[in-house]
Amino acid sequence: MLSEKKVSAYLTVKIIFFTPDLHFIGLTFATLMSSLENKRSARPIAIWLLIGVAMLMIQVLLGGITRLTGSGLSITEWKPIMGAIPPLNDHDWNLAFEKYKQIAQFKYLNSNFTLADFKSIFFWEWFHRLWARLIAVAFLIPFIIFIFQKRFKKEMIKPMIILFLLGALQGLVGWIMVQSGLEDSELVYVSHYKLAIHFILALVLIAYALWFALKLLVPQNQLSHQPGLKKFTIWLIVLMVIQLIYGAFMAGLKAAPFAPTWPTINGEWFPSPLQSYNNHIHTGIGFLFDNPLMVHFIHRTLAYIIAILIFAWWWKAQKTNGTALLQRSVILPLMLVLIQVSLGIWAVLDSIYPKKFIGIAVAHQFIAMLLLLSFIFLLYILKNKPIKV
Repeated sequence: MLSEKKVSAYLTVKIIFFTPDLHFIGLTFATLMSSLENKRSARPIAIWLLIGVAMLMIQVLLGGITRLTGSGLSITEWKPIMGAIPPLNDHDWNLAFEKYKQIAQFKYLNSNFTLADFKSIFFWEWFHRLWARLIAVAFLIPFIIFIFQKRFKKEMIKPMIILFLLGALQGLVGWIMVQSGLEDSELVYVSHYKLAIHFILALVLIAYALWFALKLLVPQNQLSHQPGLKKFTIWLIVLMVIQLIYGAFMAGLKAAPFAPTWPTINGEWFPSPLQSYNNHIHTGIGFLFDNPLMVHFIHRTLAYIIAILIFAWWWKAQKTNGTALLQRSVILPLMLVLIQVSLGIWAVLDSIYPKKFIGIAVAHQFIAMLLLLSFIFLLYILKNKPIKV
């Protein structure tokens, strides 16, 4: 990009030697200076948003670890400010442990826990909450700075409000989710439905922040008009959201160990009997969401369908005559889905080994988020209307 001094020198030379129309040059100079100013003001905001996206993705991964380690209910109090400080001495640790002993998770699941065991699960929930606080700080401080610098334009106000509301909603749902587990006298884990809502809202927040950043970063001349490919992309995103919901159900129900085999499910292509689980017969629609083996089967089947459809999408996309940005980007989802399926198989096979499983499952979740965001990015650059030149 040309610096302001170079642009000014160039226009000065042009005024003196080539163009007698000073009014035209004045307008051109003003337009260029305005363009430079817009780029300067938008880029820091876009970088700030992308940092937020990265921090939110880490928060989701920490949430996954928290669930897989059974740590989510280890902190029995909700202190937005003072809760950032963990217990600092034996008295405080014992007090926190005594409070944990009052909830159903300890009574029915972890009654053999020692203080050392409690500290190990406490850490992940504490770190998960601490990271949420750091995200709030990382959002608020630059936001105030940008206000003083007058970087926000009128068209940015509405997206910023939406971003703030999504963040607040996510925090509220997290609080409700944990509180429900603390108040229920028989619940040893938070409901997998609430977990899925919390997870999907986090993805909506991440996707919206990315979309906002793309508006500030991607030049209009790099957008492509490919209506057929855009529709295909939208349907793939819908299908991936359903798959991500079932991924949350898998974590919430701890469904992976119910079928630690591949390519069959416990030796069968279609497992049976699916309707009988835990001495309960599932006959209603809840059978599709509450039965761990059925959830496992649906999640696995959707993975195959999505992988095949992404290959078809790539085959179609790489034949289109899109912009350079689109042509460079179409290979990304195909690469990610191949990694994702491989990690999914690995996670299933190692699901009976908890220490190995957690790391693989978190990697599986991370690639799932990248895959979704790659299609959000592609959806953005696939414009509805032809770009006017």
